[in-house]
Amino acid sequence: MGVRTVVFDADETLVDLRTAVTGALVAVLAEMRRLTPAAQDVTLAQIEGDWDAVYADHAGEPVTRVRRAALARSLARVGLTAELEPIAELYFARRFALTRPFTDTLPALGVLRRSYTLGFATNGNSRPDRCGLAAEFAFEIYAHVGGVPKKPAPEFYAAVLAAAGVPPSSVAHVGDSPGKDVEAAQVAGLRAVWLNRAGLDRPAGLRPDAEIRSLAELPAVLDRWRRSP
Repeated sequence: MGVRTVVFDADETLVDLRTAVTGALVAVLAEMRRLTPAAQDVTLAQIEGDWDAVYADHAGEPVTRVRRAALARSLARVGLTAELEPIAELYFARRFALTRPFTDTLPALGVLRRSYTLGFATNGNSRPDRCGLAAEFAFEIYAHVGGVPKKPAPEFYAAVLAAAGVPPSSVAHVGDSPGKDVEAAQVAGLRAVWLNRAGLDRPAGLRPDAEIRSLAELPAVLDRWRRSP
């Protein structure tokens, strides 16, 4: 039995999260500077780095909670801790308003839908209906919803397979993370496609079933697998 279902990671696979996050943090910094002169010397690089500074202590938590912790750290720099709620509201409003699919996303999904069941599976808080991808998927899986842990946990991929309703060998998973989207998917028995948009060197030991630079290449990969399962 060949691949019948194609499941996609969200952030940096289907949607341009990095651009949206940067834009949201620019808005946050502007508001911090409006609220207090002490924020005039705070840089965008510093508040971007606050995510990295808190991530290790919150890695297993929902991504929204991690972002709030990062924003709290940024606000504490300038004595604005009491402003966390409105600043978080500003951040998430801008983050979702700016989140858009990559230019290759919708055309690829349109082609693939003719032959495959499409799924959406993410550790993050991107939702198709808020990211220009409403009604694109037959099923959606989210970490921290219904007891599903984050990738690379095997239980995440078990939830994917339960939603797909087909054997692991009939599912291809597409994502940008070598560990979470490729290795973990392969451990669960799925075929894994590494979307390497930046053309990075392949990490030692990584053996994706396929590697692509653009989603435009994906239909041809799946067609080859269909002809030679």
